[in-house]
Amino acid sequence: MIIFITTLCPLIASALLTAMPFSDFKASPADIEFFKRKVRPLLIDMCVRCHGAEKQKSDLRLDTVAGIRKGGASGEALVVPTKPETSLLLRVVKHAEGVSNMPPEGKLTDSEIADLTNWIKRGAPFPATVNPEPNPSSHWSFRAVRIPALPNVKNVKWSASDLDRFILAKLESAGLKPATLADKRTLIRRATFDLTGLPPTPEDVEAFLKDQSPNAFAKVVDRLLASPAYGERWGRHWLDVARYADSNGLDENVAHGNAWRYRDYVIKSFNDDKPYDRFLTEQIAGDLLPSSNPNKRNELLIATGFLALGPKVLAEPDEKKMELDIVDEQVDTLGRTMLGLTLGCARCHDHKFDPISIHDYYGLAGVFASTKTMEHFKKVAKWHENSLATAEESEKIAEYEAQTVKLKAYIKELTGKADEASKAELKKRQAELVDRDKNAPVLPSAMGATEGTPTDIPLLRRGNHLTPGALVARRFPIILAGEKQPPLPKDASGRFELANWIASTENPLTARVIVNRVWRWHFGSGLVRSVDNFGLLGEKPSHPELLDWLASHFVKDGWSLKKLHRRIMLSSTYQMSGTDNPKAALIDPENRLLWRANIRRLEAEAIRDSLLAVSGLLDRKPGGPALTHVNNRGYLFDHTSKDLTTYTSDRRSVYLPVIRNNLYDVFQLFDAPDAAVLNGDRSTTTVATQSLFFMNSPLAMRSSDALTDRVFEIAKLSDSERVHSLFALALGREPEPEEIERILSAIRTFEKEFSDAGSDPVTRQRKSWSAVCQAVLASSEFIYIK
Repeated sequence: MIIFITTLCPLIASALLTAMPFSDFKASPADIEFFKRKVRPLLIDMCVRCHGAEKQKSDLRLDTVAGIRKGGASGEALVVPTKPETSLLLRVVKHAEGVSNMPPEGKLTDSEIADLTNWIKRGAPFPATVNPEPNPSSHWSFRAVRIPALPNVKNVKWSASDLDRFILAKLESAGLKPATLADKRTLIRRATFDLTGLPPTPEDVEAFLKDQSPNAFAKVVDRLLASPAYGERWGRHWLDVARYADSNGLDENVAHGNAWRYRDYVIKSFNDDKPYDRFLTEQIAGDLLPSSNPNKRNELLIATGFLALGPKVLAEPDEKKMELDIVDEQVDTLGRTMLGLTLGCARCHDHKFDPISIHDYYGLAGVFASTKTMEHFKKVAKWHENSLATAEESEKIAEYEAQTVKLKAYIKELTGKADEASKAELKKRQAELVDRDKNAPVLPSAMGATEGTPTDIPLLRRGNHLTPGALVARRFPIILAGEKQPPLPKDASGRFELANWIASTENPLTARVIVNRVWRWHFGSGLVRSVDNFGLLGEKPSHPELLDWLASHFVKDGWSLKKLHRRIMLSSTYQMSGTDNPKAALIDPENRLLWRANIRRLEAEAIRDSLLAVSGLLDRKPGGPALTHVNNRGYLFDHTSKDLTTYTSDRRSVYLPVIRNNLYDVFQLFDAPDAAVLNGDRSTTTVATQSLFFMNSPLAMRSSDALTDRVFEIAKLSDSERVHSLFALALGREPEPEEIERILSAIRTFEKEFSDAGSDPVTRQRKSWSAVCQAVLASSEFIYIK
């Protein structure tokens, strides 16, 4: 609390004291990020002068824990978390009648009041204070990656790889044993979902069960890594941290009509096993990399969409503020995505926890201020798109434009003539011009970046562009790049050098961060659980030596993600069962030592895709535009304020539109992240509406009907054999005898009920089986992997 409450006005502080606990309040990373980016700068700008170390108006000091707990002269609660409608704060900042006007010198803007309202809706979160390390530069993540010695273990036989020894050593030191290995059905289901986001087919399961060779599972892993579905699955994980969306969000929610090109670039990069260092370099500076191949050149331009995809306030009246806010979003995204650092926290002041100074921030911000991602900042602002046109396409558009110029000149000439023939000709040519405008050829393009005007930017006091200080030379954070880093070129932005520095083997964070992200999606939590924050506020790794061992080998393997998957998945650690152990659960209830496999629920996209896959409805067509009902830069909402985007497609979820401010309801229901901010992790909630989805949603019912059709594909099967078919398709296993009896009993009950309703025998049979299929699809076993 000591840091982020330093600028609150007395009424806000009073409310926090009465309504919000200082240490127990829980908030999502997105909520914390919203506070840091939107609310904290506002509070700093408006309140710190009166309630900091020098002044304590109303007997209130807000730069110490004691001062916050003590409060001020006003004891009235102002903020009721999650309930802005009952929070006095909003009436105060709106200068309503009967309350003190805050700030007294002038009312906040509508957008600032909206930010405070949103903050309260989110529960008015703020990060708790920590005790910083005496020497932050010695923090584990800032130290160079080293290959550690392999630990000694007693149960050498259990270790299928050197990776296992790091896990086993900690288990043995705690007096614990690893769980037994998972059975083959469990293992192939786990691996197939992990690598493709889809359930295994009955044929795949049977083939694995029959393969008794020592490398049977390795062959499964290699097959899955070679599947196009691998890139769709793991590309989606990257799109989470790239804050991918098909619309801008915020004030002008217009269509990112060409964002799909970046999405497809990401998926292809994963499928091609593009070296991760190259993958990062292309996204930061693809336009600056040499290429003589036109297709490859376009791919490099598309990659820079990473810098352009963020949400923007396109109608911001203050153009300079808009520019710097966009730069801030880019700095923050790059920091957390690639380095696991909250660099954006240093915009207004030195980072309160990490050794990142405000000078570090503006040195890096200058790189992005020298980069062009916007065509202009005038309302409504327009983002930059790189042309992907071929020479032939460019010639055609040039010819079209030349003809249009001639037509306009001819119309101008006719306009001054009064004879009837000229008037008729004028009307004809004007209609022709309108038709040409409607059907004008559109050259292919992609959201992205190019070089702007190289410039150093001034340090902005409190992050405010109206209070500039001295210029800060473009450079990288000293804690990572050192005091003696070479100066960036004066005639270029510095993005090329930035990309090479981030993707360097000498950078202590880059490899660690991605290895930890991959581990998180295989095990349910990372070795560092705060996957987007490797700074002092982040969690320490549970197995630091293992993290460095994996990062070192990842780089040695040519930054190959597929080799990393293989190394992890062929370990005994990955292949453990989820068998419970009461002793271990008592000693390590969170399973941080990994004494068994974690049971995990599928994410939103995998749940939807699984429903379509097992029912035979899934359309495997790859790539292409996500939005077909609106043009690029067009408004997503019509005059009735309705979003007309539809989600009726049966394609994989990664190809569905991602609309900021109006995310697909199925995705929202199952905890998909807010596309306005990056998120390398996902929460897992359990709420009643999820059950209602499986009971009532058109998707669940349509999938149940289609699954019934698959169960009845072979006409001569008995009902008992159909139960076997249903379990093989939906759950990847054989049913137990009691399960068969329960399902057949349910079928008989349903048929009687439908008979009473007057249905014919065939309809009764199909409706009964569809109800049973729906129950199986609604089971926990269908949406959880173990």
